[in-house]
Amino acid sequence: MKRNNSQKIVKLVRERQSPLATRNDLSANAKKNIAGAMNAILADVFALYLKTKNFHWHMSGPHFRDYHLLLDEQADQLFAMTDPIAERVRKIGQGTIKSGGQISRLQRVLDNDADYVTPPDMLAELADDNQALAARLREAHGLCDESRDIATASLIEVWTDETERRSWFLFEATRR
Repeated sequence: MKRNNSQKIVKLVRERQSPLATRNDLSANAKKNIAGAMNAILADVFALYLKTKNFHWHMSGPHFRDYHLLLDEQADQLFAMTDPIAERVRKIGQGTIKSGGQISRLQRVLDNDADYVTPPDMLAELADDNQALAARLREAHGLCDESRDIATASLIEVWTDETERRSWFLFEATRR
């Protein structure tokens, strides 16, 4: 009993000395794995946001207005994901992305710096990127399920649905 109390006191002192530690009942390993997955997703979301805005800014052609508005709406939705993702990582007691350089190291969404991309190619590329993001969200959900992190899992469920909707709209816009 005395040893158990000593261990608890040592743990509490360590937590108080760590300025970013947040107490919860997730294991240290679960926190690390979930934070790693969510930080990679955050990097992907930032990269996809910027790519979506890039295509929004460089859209042209007969469907300009429709595509321009669609991509603006989708970019807003992506940007709205960023703060809740980062805050969830902090809520489980971990650090999150601190710079553009860290985003570029973690992102799996490929940049597109081409001088010109046709509107159908823009939409198809974004549809594929959103599909890949949905798959990564499902992988992260699996980690959360293993660790019984229902709060992160429930957020991921909403983001997966939104991501699949973006992919669907992009796919439908390219059909002939």
